[in-house]
Amino acid sequence: MIHTRTWNVEVSISEHEDERRTHAVAILRTDARPQLRGEGTSRRAPRDREVPEIGDELATARALADLAYQLLDATAADIEDITHRPVHLSS
Repeated sequence: MIHTRTWNVEVSISEHEDERRTHAVAILRTDARPQLRGEGTSRRAPRDREVPEIGDELATARALADLAYQLLDATAADIEDITHRPVHLSS
């Protein structure tokens, strides 16, 4: 039997032009656990051309990476709760 679940990740991106900075927040929502939130930031050097898509991509990639590591930590904690043994999960 196949069980299908849908998890949703919502990414919000905010640009701070005056600081040459882009910030992204990635939120994972599931029915199984409280939401997890990853964050990432990109910064543009003063000499770089302004290309908003690059800042968006980098900040989002960092937010998703942060979210992935948090999910690995949450998974390890869940396994430890069941097995009562230390767990180390690598990415």
